Amino acid sequence: MIGEKIKKIRKTRRLTLSECAKRANISKSYLSNIERNQNQNPSLQIIEKIAKVLHVDVNTLVSKESSTEQNPEAKWVQFVTDLKNSGVKTNDLQDFKSVIEFAKWQKENLDKNDKAGNKHENS
Repeated sequence: MIGEKIKKIRKTRRLTLSECAKRANISKSYLSNIERNQNQNPSLQIIEKIAKVLHVDVNTLVSKESSTEQNPEAKWVQFVTDLKNSGVKTNDLQDFKSVIEFAKWQKENLDKNDKAGNKHENS
């Protein structure tokens, strides 16, 4: 249902009902009715306003599948969107490379340790 998706995404974005409604320029009670599926057929204009506030595409809200089921890359796209919306500029991305390299190194070492641990358990 549209309402459940809106609520889930809104909470993921850490937006209160009031904050989301205000940013979408709709009443809090109307948004609440949509989220609780009391209004199951909001207009396209309302869905567009809410989608814009939640930084998702309208199809994400109206499709029967969840966005991650539709597109396995959706989490990455959302991550990049959130990064961009937080004010990080393209020129700043190089500054994050060391964090990415550390995460990669950490994952490789955890994978090695898991494999070594499995060898000892199987002995």
